[in-house]
Amino acid sequence: MTTTPHGGGLAAVAAALGPRAETDVALGPFTTYRVGGPAALFTTIDDEAQLVALAPIVAEAGVPVLVVGKGSNLLVADVGFDGLAVRLGDGFADIAVDGTTVRAGGAASLPVTARRTAAAGLTGFEWAVGVPGSIGGAVRMNAGGHGSDMAASLVRVRVVDLVAGEDGVVNATDLALGYRTSSVGSSQVVVWAELRLAVGDPATSQAEISEIVRWRREHQPGGANAGSVFTNPPGDSAGRLIDAAGCKGLRLGTAEVSPKHANFIQADEGGSADDVWALMAEVRSRVLAHSGIDLHAETRTVGFDAP
Repeated sequence: MTTTPHGGGLAAVAAALGPRAETDVALGPFTTYRVGGPAALFTTIDDEAQLVALAPIVAEAGVPVLVVGKGSNLLVADVGFDGLAVRLGDGFADIAVDGTTVRAGGAASLPVTARRTAAAGLTGFEWAVGVPGSIGGAVRMNAGGHGSDMAASLVRVRVVDLVAGEDGVVNATDLALGYRTSSVGSSQVVVWAELRLAVGDPATSQAEISEIVRWRREHQPGGANAGSVFTNPPGDSAGRLIDAAGCKGLRLGTAEVSPKHANFIQADEGGSADDVWALMAEVRSRVLAHSGIDLHAETRTVGFDAP
């Protein structure tokens, strides 16, 4: 990726970032699909001061921004991303427990947070042990599973908008949290999230966590995937619909619908993100033709010509 429509703005951002700016960085390794093209500009933010300082620079430059997170729900096209990709460093991964209140950094791992809160004698976040994402990403998509989601315990978040240059604390009630959705935008960085859990029993929570891990290993595939590809339509299961349409095991190029769970797509090592996207489109088309139901992607796609 060389000259881009946003070249001037990206050059200004790169100059401001100095040695923390990297160009043409492959984004595949930062995603669980392990495929996808490069970001024109990439940076890792180590602390809140760096993030706050970056926001007005990016806002003035007017360049597109992609917050990468753990990349567990992200598919970047082979052509890459013509903008600034931002990744939060370990300085955003702290988890603090105060009574039944938990403050977790935007880069904190969901499984780590689940185990940490369970060990502290709190219950209500065990479900997150099976979701390989970050707190920030979980807020944005209102991640969930096993009968719960982020909305069940989320109190408030601090959000920095890299495009608008805004920084503020937002109550969970103002985030429009719904089934795998929220009002958090692509240029907004969740700095931290505050959770309110309940007093529990560490042994009981650990048993629940172990059962969730066992269930996931038994029912869901490993390998390079991003979890559920499509959201479940009301009253039905996307996996059932995909299976009924004869798509389980369907392959296009280097991408395959998992033979173990039809709502998972797996990418071959060294494969193509465009193949994954094409397979998503084919599955959606076949399900629509078979059942009349139009599936909607849960996976966040970046850099493709169509949604």
